[in-house]
Amino acid sequence: MFRKAKKSLLGAGEKPARKGIRSWLKIQVESEGYQPPRGGVILLQVLVGLLFFVFVVRFWYLQMHRGADFAQQAQNNRLRIERIFAPRGRIMDDQGKVLADNRTAYGLSLVREDCPDIPATLAQISAWSGIPLPQIWDKFRQDRFKVKSFEPLLMITDIDFDLVARIESEIYAWPGLEIVVRTKRSYPEKDLFAHVLGYVAEANEQEMAADSALAMGDLVGKQGLELELEKQLRGRKGLYDVEVDAHSRVLGKFLREEPRGGKEIRLSLDRDLQEAAWNALGGEAGCVVVMEPDTGKLRALVTSPAYDNNLFAAGISQRDWDALRTNSRYPLQNRVIQSVYPPGSVWKLVVAAMLLERGVNPRESVQCTGQVKLGNQIFRCWKRGGHGAQDMQSALINSCDVYFYQMGERMGIDKLEEFAKASGFGRPTGIDLPHEKSGLVPSKEWKRRRFGRPWVRGETYNVSIGQGYTLVTPVQMAVFVSGLLNGGELLKPQLLDDAQREVKGRIPAKASTLNFVVEAMRKTAGGGTARVVGRKDADMGGKTGTAQVVKLKMAANDRRLRTHEMEYAQRDHAWITTWGVKDGKSYVVVVMVEHGGGGSSVAGPVARKVYDHLFGPDPNAPAAPVVQAPASPGERAD
Repeated sequence: MFRKAKKSLLGAGEKPARKGIRSWLKIQVESEGYQPPRGGVILLQVLVGLLFFVFVVRFWYLQMHRGADFAQQAQNNRLRIERIFAPRGRIMDDQGKVLADNRTAYGLSLVREDCPDIPATLAQISAWSGIPLPQIWDKFRQDRFKVKSFEPLLMITDIDFDLVARIESEIYAWPGLEIVVRTKRSYPEKDLFAHVLGYVAEANEQEMAADSALAMGDLVGKQGLELELEKQLRGRKGLYDVEVDAHSRVLGKFLREEPRGGKEIRLSLDRDLQEAAWNALGGEAGCVVVMEPDTGKLRALVTSPAYDNNLFAAGISQRDWDALRTNSRYPLQNRVIQSVYPPGSVWKLVVAAMLLERGVNPRESVQCTGQVKLGNQIFRCWKRGGHGAQDMQSALINSCDVYFYQMGERMGIDKLEEFAKASGFGRPTGIDLPHEKSGLVPSKEWKRRRFGRPWVRGETYNVSIGQGYTLVTPVQMAVFVSGLLNGGELLKPQLLDDAQREVKGRIPAKASTLNFVVEAMRKTAGGGTARVVGRKDADMGGKTGTAQVVKLKMAANDRRLRTHEMEYAQRDHAWITTWGVKDGKSYVVVVMVEHGGGGSSVAGPVARKVYDHLFGPDPNAPAAPVVQAPASPGERAD
């Protein structure tokens, strides 16, 4: 019974199985003859080809087109460039005494790429240096985009050696910080040559943009010869290739290019003569120019007061800057070339030469009664009682104002202007110092443009004695007096010892005219208003000047106020222009003392001390210093 049941079950499932097998066989036979659509195959082939093409193009772009760039980037990751600062050229006087030198200085720089914690690192810099943290942050924010992230960012420029030792012992804990060694400018003579040498400071953004050779932290000239001779003094930086590992540890350092120091400059100035002129001024605000009339070389160029240019080289503080900027005596002003003054009676040398060239007979006399009246105005002579009859030579020797009032009016302002401008006034001398002023030679046209008013006769009177609108620089007067001595050549004032003689123009005057003015200066030094510089062992000449800065101040009894009775800013400027020849050596010395008073009494003794240094003490000098006093109360010795 059981066998029958089993058999029936097997028979029942056998039929469906056979049917499934037959169906499978039928599908298999049909699939063997199936052909897929031809368009799909082509599409697949195109996609594969495009993918291959993209890979090939990308490979070409990376390996061929940009291969050199990526190789350079890889090289930069392994090698870094480190600049070697070149020492700046030294500046010396004519005897080789160093006036501008270099000293070793230490700085602290930060490589941002190697610094894991910049805020903490800046805080540590502040703790080491004592510089307030906000100031450190300000410098970081201001300068960080001026250098690449893997280049050193100079944070402190001048570190004391004791602090360097402390930082060196702790710097291992502050990755990204490194001590750098460089040179700093040093001026051993300080304020004695400040206005000649100028100073250096860090290059600003405008200077770096204009000169690709400059980088952040580089020192450049900002004033004086440091600015004018920047290209010669700077030199050329060297380069190191520094090999580093993935953690920026230095593996080796290789010299690529040696630094080349700047050119050493020798000046025509004499350091000892400069000091003698400085001391002769005695702290007064003013200046001294000593020039060789035949070569144009300057032997001394002093401006007082001055400043210590080391303050700028080390990075001047705001406190020191404010003190200099607000000083009422203007120590930042180079009075030799940047200050313009009414020349006073030294201008009469120019007017006398012009009169001779215009045909005025030097023997023609003018009666000086002490004043000239023009309408309601009174134009006074410096000598209250007048000089009496004065010809041209005696008018120069005695500095008679009335003579030049009348002769100047006879010629007119147009002729005065023409001659003065041709003689080098109203334009720069070309000295190798920045920001030289031109001065002013007034004219009818100038006044019309400046004030919108016509010229009047009284203004010609003023110009004839170096007053009114007339303005000159002390170096212009030195060039003109040198021209009187050398045959009329207006030479460029030279500061460099190897500079060639350079003629910038000529005084439009005959040799006889020049000789006449020189002889008048000789007699003025021998017994006139400039006798303070006269000496028997040398051939001397001079002309004094007292330039008013305000309208003449009179006391109640109709006398002129004395210098000590006037406010400082209202006192006259004291001038003296001189020349001296001894043992074949000739010099022009010009002295200007701001608000000093009389030229002979204040500027004269300064010039005399300068000649004492140049020629030695005068063996015939009186025991007491020569001081020219006014002839009578209320008058001045011009």
